[in-house]
Amino acid sequence: MRGQTLLNNPFLNKGTAFTLAERRELGLTGLLPATVQTIDEQAEQAYNQYQTKPTDLDKRLFLSQLFNENRTLFYYLVDQHVADFMPVVYDPTIADSIENYSALFINPQNAAFLDINHPEDIAATLENAADGRDIRLMVVTDAEGILGIGDWGVQGVDIAVGKLMVYTAAAGIDPATVLPVSIDAGTNRQTLLADPLYLGNRHQRIVGDQYDAFIDTFVTTAQQKFPDMYLHFEDFGRATATKILNKYKDNWPTFNDDIQGTGIVVTSAVLGALAITHENIQDQIYLTYGAGSAGTGIANRVMAEFMQQGMSETDARRRFYMVDKQGLLFDDDPTLTPEQKPFARQRNEFEHPEALTNLLAVVKAVKPTVLVGTSTNPGSFTKEVVETMTANATYPKIFPLSNPTKLHEAMPNDIINWSNGHALVATGVPVEPLTINGITYEIGQANNMLVYPGLGLGTIVAKAKILSDGMISAAAHALGGMVDVSVAGAPVLPPVSRLAEMSERVAIAVAQAAVAEGLNQVDLPDIPAAVHAAQWSPKY
Repeated sequence: MRGQTLLNNPFLNKGTAFTLAERRELGLTGLLPATVQTIDEQAEQAYNQYQTKPTDLDKRLFLSQLFNENRTLFYYLVDQHVADFMPVVYDPTIADSIENYSALFINPQNAAFLDINHPEDIAATLENAADGRDIRLMVVTDAEGILGIGDWGVQGVDIAVGKLMVYTAAAGIDPATVLPVSIDAGTNRQTLLADPLYLGNRHQRIVGDQYDAFIDTFVTTAQQKFPDMYLHFEDFGRATATKILNKYKDNWPTFNDDIQGTGIVVTSAVLGALAITHENIQDQIYLTYGAGSAGTGIANRVMAEFMQQGMSETDARRRFYMVDKQGLLFDDDPTLTPEQKPFARQRNEFEHPEALTNLLAVVKAVKPTVLVGTSTNPGSFTKEVVETMTANATYPKIFPLSNPTKLHEAMPNDIINWSNGHALVATGVPVEPLTINGITYEIGQANNMLVYPGLGLGTIVAKAKILSDGMISAAAHALGGMVDVSVAGAPVLPPVSRLAEMSERVAIAVAQAAVAEGLNQVDLPDIPAAVHAAQWSPKY
């Protein structure tokens, strides 16, 4: 590859860092300014430009342009400013980027765009997008259920691109081995269908047999073309997410971040909180507010941890409750989804079941010690809810996870004040430290990026046949074990500034679990060394 073609290849381009000898050899003479820069000089120059951008969306667009031109420089810069950049590259700014994707479109960013109306093009699309690269990690979305903002059609491809940015920035997965995939099945968002700039299919979402067959053809084709691939499903709708995961997870290393990823990081937060309070997990009573795929997936993962630590499934289920729009879920409700039904209660368990139609009534009745919000109902964790929890639990664990920030069930400063400093809090978006009554509270961010990059890296390093429950549990314990229990106000999860350390620690634990279960397809005599060797670093 030479000349302009080389400069337009983001995986190989070094821009002004090409030496004079390289410029002569590669047909670049006269195509760049005379000065040869180091990557440090390029990074300083880029960061100065970044700081001039007035909004986080403008900053993300600038970083996306750099990503499109020079992957190595992009990740070098992210490494230097990881804590500052993650909210811009990923959550919460990515929501603004998705909502404005068509209007701001400049570059497809090496994504594969699969059209549900043309299943015959799946193989060619994947080949064209891979462009001869050895794909080891694929993030695919149909963008029906993007957390907090819903259905955004083809514009949701940005979530796949953003997830893969985090995989590389956090875990060092080689960006040349990843592929973002958009499944354009249409959209039910009328504003998109009426928007003359919208870039996706202009029809209602296709569902049922045609959709299922398309997904199956895609998975089968991807498996054939990329036999070492780890397949990450992202932001599928409530009706399809669990069904798709369950169909493929037992015969391929398959992961759904909304169902499993959030569950792992919340399990880690619970374990971190218990390490601080010196309580046992089997003594906790768990209440979910928001019973969609995220809420049920999290509850399943936390319940699995109860069972992992010796409790029977029957006894564990007795300690789990779920509230949705209709109130506490009861088993005689005909509208329950298959994922909700195992958590539904019998009415004869309560003296006045007809009164359990709101969160406060349920909190008073079941006395939870853990309250997890995935409702996207802002302000729903009221002062009375928090005070009631605190009256029934010495150290309530309260996790308002809905994002973006405007959808939080409560803000951490309110929860800590209302609980007189007793609550242990984790949120779905970054929150600055709070100082209340002389104690500085670091707020743990229960963001999936704390765990999914290391989980993927460990699975890829082990070349695991599947992603097992044991590997997932190992990831949760590796993350939960990083809490500093000696400091007042310590977060229940480690800070994003330790993202690379977290990812490596999780990857090692996951690969070790794969080997212990006999799921590895390569020999790993030294797992930490293998994980370290597999990590790509941004350097020329």
